[in-house]
Amino acid sequence: MKLVGLILGLLLLLFLASEALLRLVFGFGTPPLYVADSEVGYRLAPNQSIRRFGNRIVINQYSMRGPAILPQRSPQGLRVLLIGDSIANGGWWTDQPHILSLQMQDQLEEMDWPTANSVEVLNASANSWGPRNELAYLRKFGTFEAQVVVLLINTDDLFATAPTALPVGRTRNYPDVSPALAWIEVLNRFRKDLSFPELEAVQAEGGDRVGNNLAAIQQIHQLVTTAGGQLILAMTPLLREVQPPGPRDYEWVARQRLTTFTSENAIPYIDFLDAFQSRGEGKHLYRDHIHLSAEGNDLVGTTLTQALYPLLTKDREQK
Repeated sequence: MKLVGLILGLLLLLFLASEALLRLVFGFGTPPLYVADSEVGYRLAPNQSIRRFGNRIVINQYSMRGPAILPQRSPQGLRVLLIGDSIANGGWWTDQPHILSLQMQDQLEEMDWPTANSVEVLNASANSWGPRNELAYLRKFGTFEAQVVVLLINTDDLFATAPTALPVGRTRNYPDVSPALAWIEVLNRFRKDLSFPELEAVQAEGGDRVGNNLAAIQQIHQLVTTAGGQLILAMTPLLREVQPPGPRDYEWVARQRLTTFTSENAIPYIDFLDAFQSRGEGKHLYRDHIHLSAEGNDLVGTTLTQALYPLLTKDREQK
């Protein structure tokens, strides 16, 4: 009996030690949480501060990745709103100081702004958001008096489906509560999400998805303009588009539609395809098939900052 008790005690200590290791070192047990939203579909739960795989993730009161903010811009301040999906957000793989918005903010702060007393780049984003999610977010929360709104999409976003809250709390990538144990989260990573007809129906949306998303971008443009701001649209390619033979035929068609649309609506548009292709096959710019590496983030952030400077300068001169 003593031997059994000793073995059980050692197993308990091993379990507790491994649980602590998973929490403190890897951040299991405290995943980023989501909330269902009848308009936006889903967004990151407000007011979170966690650490995952050594990377800090901070979510403010408006479900943005960043510190708490005031809804109004400082009268003498510069404010940019970056809105997008996981590429803008940075995910668990990007430490808070290295997310795209803060890189852009750091670069803007180094520039000469004689009449500005502060520079902010806000980050409203969530995994797998598309233009219709982003439009709904802006309708719900506004533009926070940003002089410039940067809508950052990727090629897949042209084919994004309508917003839905169905994945929240039902799939492992969109938890709405923290698991009781870190080990539960680890084991769930090996569990395949159960399919359910409602979500499958949303994902199988028919009709002209590209047209629906272009219409959402047009409404974003109108919303930003009405709020007194300027919109910049930027699109990053998928890794396979950077490599030969390049985008697939249906992607070229969608890309041409987007180019024509931005020209007709006078929306400044940055297509990163040529810039990425000029760097060779581009593997060093990606951490997977879609998300960017630190080098890819640097390229996108620097390009966007350079595009922001004349717009923000013009805005200051008109004040």
